[in-house]
Amino acid sequence: MEGTAKDLILALEGLEREKNIKRDDILKTIEDALVSALRKNLGKTAQISAKIDVENGAIQAFQILNVVEVVANPETEIDVTSAQKYLKNPKVGDTVTRTLGVEDFSRIAAQIAKQVLIQKVRGIERDNFYKEFKPREGEVITGSVRRFSDRDIIVDLGKVEAILPYCEQIKKERYANGSRVKAVIAKVLNPTDLADVGDDPVLSRYKSAAFRLDKGQRGPYIILSRANGKFLEELFKVEVPEISEGIVEIKKIQRDPGFRAKVMVSSIDNKIDPIGTCVGMRGIRIRAVMNELSGERIDLINYSDDLSTVLMNAIAPAKATFVRIDNATDKKATIIVPDDQLAIALGKDWQNIRLASKLTGWDLDVKSETQKAREGKQATDAIQNLFANVEGIGPKMAEVLQKSGFTSVEQLAAATPEHLSTVQGIGEKTAAKIIEPAQKYLAAQTAPTQEAANDQENQ
Repeated sequence: MEGTAKDLILALEGLEREKNIKRDDILKTIEDALVSALRKNLGKTAQISAKIDVENGAIQAFQILNVVEVVANPETEIDVTSAQKYLKNPKVGDTVTRTLGVEDFSRIAAQIAKQVLIQKVRGIERDNFYKEFKPREGEVITGSVRRFSDRDIIVDLGKVEAILPYCEQIKKERYANGSRVKAVIAKVLNPTDLADVGDDPVLSRYKSAAFRLDKGQRGPYIILSRANGKFLEELFKVEVPEISEGIVEIKKIQRDPGFRAKVMVSSIDNKIDPIGTCVGMRGIRIRAVMNELSGERIDLINYSDDLSTVLMNAIAPAKATFVRIDNATDKKATIIVPDDQLAIALGKDWQNIRLASKLTGWDLDVKSETQKAREGKQATDAIQNLFANVEGIGPKMAEVLQKSGFTSVEQLAAATPEHLSTVQGIGEKTAAKIIEPAQKYLAAQTAPTQEAANDQENQ
């Protein structure tokens, strides 16, 4: 028995080295397993303790019994006569510590001890993996394809397996068993985390991937990603020392994984060009990043404190003429580009403008200079046609009024002769002849509406 126990201690030391599990934790686990196995034979209420001597490897187990006159529960009590084997002159109320022969375990009890030990060692190992990998979220790691679970990829990281869900893959990439995979650790989850995902759509997808991996697995679930912005950011940190040193900062990233990405960068040093720094000599730095992403095109956007500049820069590689803020509250803007830049600004399937909108947080629309001029002419013609409906205003006068900033009949009706006569070519008499017909026209337009409202009230 002693030799077997020593062999067990050696085995525990091997577990400590290989599994990174503390020997004291394993010893406590074995002692608990021994107690559990002994209770299988001696009863569930028996007071049992076990001890493993690290020095000589000896295993001892003890049962504590209370001395009583009449035994009601043999699992916890012993009579005075039987107690004389362990104590001299035992009395009621004394306790007897009886040494148990661990070599007398039944085969079933030993099997229970083995199962409990295996389960607890696995539990300790899972906890250690979670504690090791949880702080490493956001770190790029390399593994090899182990197997496939539906469309998800199971990646071997050496000590533990990770999941590369389909939603976090670059769709045009294909993998084979044993092939190398570089990805960022997006999330490290345990069963409790999975149970509390709530309405988070991303974590819900991770939960589905974890369940497809192995319904019996209890974690930790290491979720990898090649599709999120953090992976691209970490690749840039490796290739561009100025980013890892904090001289160049990545402000924001938006990706269409495998096809196009927009990266907004800035520099704390005015002498350093952030875009040129990320591109590198002859494009060597950015090319290395693109190659890792299967040729994904990367647009580097220069950050600015000026909103208009940021919005125009965001549609790179297209060149913008100017930007028009349509609604600052709803964050809507229109970017005007030369005619030959319209297709580039929109991108294939509107990819470029869509990524630019996500990058800036604004709802962006793009129009060419010709489209803008056409819209301007249509608006001008509409205003002039409206003024031409007013008695006394001819086509030439309508054009003069429109160019002077008047855009509605209401403005003309509310104007004073003194104000209107400041327009070149209009005197006070002409101004009066314009204002009075405008007021009559406006009254004629509002009268039917008022009558309809009165009829509705009468009904």
